[in-house]
Amino acid sequence: MPDTDASSAGPPLNLTRWCLGARAVGPRRDRPAFTFVHADGREERWTAAEAWARIERTARGLLDLGLKRGDRVLVRLPHAPSYAFAFFGANLAGLVPIPSSPALTAEEAAFLAQDAEAAALIAGDGMTVEGFGGLVLSERDLDALDGTAVLPETHTEDPAFLIYTSGTTSKPKGVLHAQRTVYGRAMMREGWQGFGPDDVTLHAGTLNWSYTLGVGLMDAWAAGSHAILAAGVETTQWPALIERLGVTIFVAVPTVYRQMLKYARPEDHDLSRLRHVLVSGEALAPTLYDEWTARTGTQMYEALGMTELSTYISAGPVTPVRRGSPGRPQPGRRVAILDPASAEPRLLPPGEVGLLASHRSDPGLMLRYWHRPDEEAIVYRGEWFTGGDLAALDADGYVWFHGRADDTIKSFGYRLSPNEIEAAIEACPGVLEVAVVGHRIDEQKTLVTACVVAQAGARLDVATLEAHAAQHLAEYKRPHEYVLRTEPLPRTRNGKLVRRVVLEELAGG
Repeated sequence: MPDTDASSAGPPLNLTRWCLGARAVGPRRDRPAFTFVHADGREERWTAAEAWARIERTARGLLDLGLKRGDRVLVRLPHAPSYAFAFFGANLAGLVPIPSSPALTAEEAAFLAQDAEAAALIAGDGMTVEGFGGLVLSERDLDALDGTAVLPETHTEDPAFLIYTSGTTSKPKGVLHAQRTVYGRAMMREGWQGFGPDDVTLHAGTLNWSYTLGVGLMDAWAAGSHAILAAGVETTQWPALIERLGVTIFVAVPTVYRQMLKYARPEDHDLSRLRHVLVSGEALAPTLYDEWTARTGTQMYEALGMTELSTYISAGPVTPVRRGSPGRPQPGRRVAILDPASAEPRLLPPGEVGLLASHRSDPGLMLRYWHRPDEEAIVYRGEWFTGGDLAALDADGYVWFHGRADDTIKSFGYRLSPNEIEAAIEACPGVLEVAVVGHRIDEQKTLVTACVVAQAGARLDVATLEAHAAQHLAEYKRPHEYVLRTEPLPRTRNGKLVRRVVLEELAGG
């Protein structure tokens, strides 16, 4: 199949039509579907019919400008409603939107445009790409788009969007998703989200992130929910916003919940309409789960996923939480643990740690990596896709996450999971957050190092941490050294821990 995927495959299906199209002409067409809260508190709101009309105008306008089905469109806009309309409009037009962060450097943005062979760029002020030879549209151009073009029919195996993630090389790699990804996302609703037509959802992320585009808009719209996104919200403002907007399901990364508990006192707000909250993006510490549920009385459901598949392991309204585990494979998923030492797909029994794998028949799985056949060959073992996560399954089918395979610490002959050690140390009274890394001293010695941030007002010392580790970790798993930090751990804009920066800071003293 050519990279443009201009030829259709499979039955008719379009991601945007699936999520919003039918709703826009049904009996709930005039109910709120999308609200965006701006940094100044101003709210913009669209019914399902209004949002659909805006998306249709965008799609027709893009085609009238000469873009062809299968063309890639790089979206480089600030976190604002225009981002959503650009993304879904391009998809509805049979184009392939590429969501990107406005925080990228000029060099990084130029790489995406070149690697994806983008035909068009939709850019905010100061976000154009120098030397880009394709069609360039501004936010103002986007607002005025309309046309008479006939919108094409797309099919299950046609590309829906292209999103870039970290590769095994020094450059990001593109993950190409099909229109059928919506079938995989439907499994998430039952297994994790519990979204329904009367829900008001609020996602704390930004639109350049697949977590926000997917859970915050695609899944909420497909369930008939009222989806809310917000910009410029300080940590202390989230509980008040949840209360004011009558949010029933809040979605964020663990860092947001941790900061809310530290700075915002959510228990002082009326969160009675909040049915539950969702968390993903990195491993949820059991202590954070305990504190959130105890202080708010609201259940927290975790999910584990990846860019290539989105979330596929979770707890939820129909899957009881098992503290310390992200949950079980969602209904309809085929998941296994593979022997990492075997080139053939040898399945491991319950209790053994190996590569967490999903069957390649999963409808949410990517079409392929963009122009990266070598990297694609690495992640498939027979009929199984392995994203690089280490995990074990227990007898009840719950997954126990052991971190990324490339995060595994090899020290004094042992292979250690930093996530397991972090979870144990985070349970120590007075610990706010911890990062465990392999601090390489020389060619022969790597020390397991725990970088610890204390809670406000807590007094921690190394002796206390050592005593706690001795109670909860086997001797070979205990950190060899502790570093007490006064600054928060380095994280991405989306809240993920950046171990590379932790190691660089250790190397710099």
